Amino acid sequence: MKKTKGTLAYSVKMVSTAFLITSLLAACSPGGKENTAEPESQKSPGTKNQISIMVPNFQAETPADNNAVLQKLEELTDTEVEFQWVPSSSYDDKFNITLASGKLPSLMVVLGKSPSFINAARSGAFWELGPYLKDYKNLSGANEIILNNASIDGKTYGIYRARALGRNGVTIRKDWLDALKLKAPTTIDEFYNVMKAFTENDPDGNGKKDTYGLIASQFNGPWDIMQVWFGAPNGWGEQDGKLIPAHQTPQYLEALKFFRQLYSEGLINKDFAVMDATKMSDLMVNGNGGVMVDVADNAQRIESKILEKDPNHTDAVDVLQAMVGPEGHRDLPTSGYSGMIAISKSAVKTEEELKQVLTFLDRLNDEELQMLMSYGLEGTHYEKKDDYIVPTTDKLAMRDLNGTNQILMFIPETRGLTVEQTEIRKKVAEVQKANESIVIPNPGEPLISDVYAQKGPQLDNIINDARTKFIVGQIDEKGLQDAFALWEKNGGKEYIEEMNTLYAELQK
Repeated sequence: MKKTKGTLAYSVKMVSTAFLITSLLAACSPGGKENTAEPESQKSPGTKNQISIMVPNFQAETPADNNAVLQKLEELTDTEVEFQWVPSSSYDDKFNITLASGKLPSLMVVLGKSPSFINAARSGAFWELGPYLKDYKNLSGANEIILNNASIDGKTYGIYRARALGRNGVTIRKDWLDALKLKAPTTIDEFYNVMKAFTENDPDGNGKKDTYGLIASQFNGPWDIMQVWFGAPNGWGEQDGKLIPAHQTPQYLEALKFFRQLYSEGLINKDFAVMDATKMSDLMVNGNGGVMVDVADNAQRIESKILEKDPNHTDAVDVLQAMVGPEGHRDLPTSGYSGMIAISKSAVKTEEELKQVLTFLDRLNDEELQMLMSYGLEGTHYEKKDDYIVPTTDKLAMRDLNGTNQILMFIPETRGLTVEQTEIRKKVAEVQKANESIVIPNPGEPLISDVYAQKGPQLDNIINDARTKFIVGQIDEKGLQDAFALWEKNGGKEYIEEMNTLYAELQK
C-alpha cells in the first residue's frame, strides 16, 4: 500500500481558480495541446492494479497509513490503493486546484455538480460511464432517476453515492420538551413557540439563561430546508409553465422574515454566520441549543454522543418531520445521491484500465466491502451480536474508519448488518420513509446551464450573503431586493432565460 496523503487546507481566489481551470480545459479540449502531466500508471508488470482516490474527510484525524481496514480493502480487491485525504472544509478549493493542475488521481469524490466539475466533464477530463454500467453486477442496478439527477447533459460522468431521498428532518432535545411539558411541534407556529421556550424558560434547569432554540451555522442547508416549509420552491419553481428561481417567490421572503425574527429575538446562536458546520452537533450534545434542522440521521449520532457522556441520559433526543406550513406539509428532498465518484482520464488512460477501475467500484458495492468500509473488521472494530453489530469504543481503532465510507455508493442497495436499531434509529427510518410522500422536487435539477457553469458561485454568493445579512439585520427588505437586482445584473437574468430554454426542450 502506498502512503496515504494528508492535505493542508487551501484558500484560493475565484479569479485565480477560474484562470487555472480554464487553462486545464483548453489543454484537454479537442484541438488543444495534449496535457503533458505525467499520470500515475494504473498497473506495472507483476503488480496489483493501482488506484489513487481523492476523498473528503469530515473528522479531525485521517486513518493511519497501512491500517488493517485499508490492507483488507487491497486484499479483497486485488488493488493497491492510495487515499488522498482532504479536510472537508477545504475540499472544494483542493478539488479545483487539482483540476487545474491537470494531474488528477484515478478517482475523485465529487461533492456536487459545481461549475468546475461540469466544465471539466464536458471538456473530456472524466470518463463518460453510462455505456459501461450494464456490464457490472452491482452498478447495473443503479436507479435511473438518480442517474438522471446526477447527470450532466444526460451523460453519466460519475457513479452516484446513494442517499435516502427523504433524508431531512428536525432533531430536537426531547428531554427539554419533557422538562417544559411541551409537545413536539408539528407546525411552524408551534416550532416558533418551542424555540422561544427553549431560549427563555431554562429547559436544562440550571437556573441560567444560557440556552437557545435553533442551532445554525454558515452551512446553508438548514435555511434551504426551512424555506420549503413556507412554500418556497426547491431551487426552481414552475409558474405558468416557466421556471422561476426560489428567491423570486413571495414564500421565500416570508421564510426569511421568520428567520430574521428568530435571530432578533435571540432564538438562534448569534455566531451562526461564522460558525463551522462541524460544531453544530456539539452545541446540542453540550446542551447549548435544542433543535437542529438537517439530515434526520443526525439524531442517532447526537444521541450516541450524549450517551457517551452520560449512559443514563436515555430518551434525550427525538426526530421529527418537517413542520406544516401555510401550503401544507412540504419537505426538501435530497437528490437521491450525495456527490459521485468520477474517473479521470489523465490517470486512467485506456478502456482496459477503465474497466479495471469499474470492477473495483462494482466490488465496493458487495456486502463484504460495504461492511468493511462502513464498520471495519470483526473482532477489531466491531463484534457481532444476534442480527446486529456492536462497534468498539476504542477511539484509536475507530480512527481507521474516518472517511472510508466516503467511497461507498450503496448500489443497488445498502447491504449487510448494521448497529442495533435503537428507538431513535427506528424513528429516523420512519421519518425518512414518511418524507418520500411530501418531498418537493426541483424541476431544474437535470438541467445544466452554461451561464451557471461560468457564474454559479458568484450568483449563489450574492443570494446566500444577502439572505444571511437580512437574517442578522444588516440589510432591510430594500437591501434584499437590491441584492436580487444585482443577481440579475450579474448573470441571473441570462441564467433564467437559459434554464427556461432548456426546460422547454426537456418538455418536448
